[in-house]
Amino acid sequence: MKSASYCRRSGIARTYLGVNSPPLLLKKILHACCASGNIENWVDNYNFEELAWKIPGIRIYGSVHLNMKLSGIFYGWWIVGACFLIAMYVGGVVFYGFTAIFEPIAQEFGWSYAQISFAASLRGLETGIMAPLVGMLADRWGPRRLIFFGGVITALGLVLLSYTTSLGMFYGAFILIALGISGASLTVLMTAVATWFRKKVGLASGIAVSGFGAGGLLVPVIVWLIEMYGWRMAMTILAATVLVVALPLSFMFRHKPEQYGYLPDGEAPGAVAADRSLAPAQTDEVNIGRLQALKSSTFWRLTLAFTCHVMLLSATVTHVMPYLSSIGVDRARSSLVATAIPLMSIGGRLGIGWLGDRLNRRKVAAGAFAMVVIGLLFFGYVSTAGAWWLVPFLLFFGIGYGGTNVMRPALAREYFGRINFGAVFGLIVGLSMLGGVAGPPLAGWVFDNWGSYQGIWFVFAGLALVGLISLLSMPPVRTSSMLADKS
Repeated sequence: MKSASYCRRSGIARTYLGVNSPPLLLKKILHACCASGNIENWVDNYNFEELAWKIPGIRIYGSVHLNMKLSGIFYGWWIVGACFLIAMYVGGVVFYGFTAIFEPIAQEFGWSYAQISFAASLRGLETGIMAPLVGMLADRWGPRRLIFFGGVITALGLVLLSYTTSLGMFYGAFILIALGISGASLTVLMTAVATWFRKKVGLASGIAVSGFGAGGLLVPVIVWLIEMYGWRMAMTILAATVLVVALPLSFMFRHKPEQYGYLPDGEAPGAVAADRSLAPAQTDEVNIGRLQALKSSTFWRLTLAFTCHVMLLSATVTHVMPYLSSIGVDRARSSLVATAIPLMSIGGRLGIGWLGDRLNRRKVAAGAFAMVVIGLLFFGYVSTAGAWWLVPFLLFFGIGYGGTNVMRPALAREYFGRINFGAVFGLIVGLSMLGGVAGPPLAGWVFDNWGSYQGIWFVFAGLALVGLISLLSMPPVRTSSMLADKS
């Protein structure tokens, strides 16, 4: 803590404020800082105005804000960049990378495809159960601590996976991994983005979740590690890299822009007056609590649409390599297809996210679902029409599912606001993960019983159509009384 005399001498008053600092000392420092005329404040995870109000007789004159622009860039974009890198690693290692270890594990232990797929269901189930909780914690604490401890737990889960000797231990490792990635899940990352953006939330979310798409680049790396060192050593290496990537990036996250003198999108609120009679800057956006959201038919229609989305997506990315191997495509080529799916999704995440900021988000999301329907129809006919049908599949499915991924948080932000975004979005993600639990084992069960995947792809195309209709049935956004429409 800098002294009051230092603040007067320095010309630039740098105050390090803490919630538990003695009020008298804080009062002296704040008066000294205001007198200096040039104020920079470092306030970590605490609202400066609320802190000032706790000190009797204190008033702040002039503009008080945290200088959170690095190289002239609004700090929210640095948070988006950190989200991109974390999403890239989580998506590549835990989500898309699972298809790479599917066959090596089946060959070593002789387990059925349905048994192995159930691990992905456990991962989805626990992630879904944890989503509402981590959403509320992200609203309250911010994302930093969740991402840090989530990275540590994920690394432990990957190490346990490398020592697997039984089916129960295999499932236990995935439960631990799911607990870890819940701290760096879509719910936490999108809460961080939605807190710092409003008008540009579509583009910002698109960039952030493009990291999941870029994670496809790690699939060939994981395949190479498995071929060079075996799948057990590969998991140990990936565990070590989790610590190298996630832990340092967690320190880049900050909670709310108002705590640093900004509004969402980097808009400056003007002079900040820490007077009890003056309220923080307000906006005209909606502010819907989780209990109120649960009474809305809009919430349930949005949840239904994305339950269908998660179900078909989790099954497709889990079984893409086994499916292609079953119709005679070699492992090297099938790994390229598994890589291409998330890479193609980047175009949808960025392009459809950009369109969502300029057009009706509900209709844009429905268009993305339509592309998924077409892509899955092409995928189902690959076994009979030929491998070249993979090209339109990758084009339509990749772009379509990338677009639906980015429109999910954008729609939640638009309909329910940002104050309780983590809690509401966590509920949507948690309920949607029921589809993620059912999808992979259902596809594995179909193959185990009929020796073919073709029929299940057509069923999933029908589910995508259900999601499309559900979105189009949602009412238009209203900034007031939107949730009067109750189920």
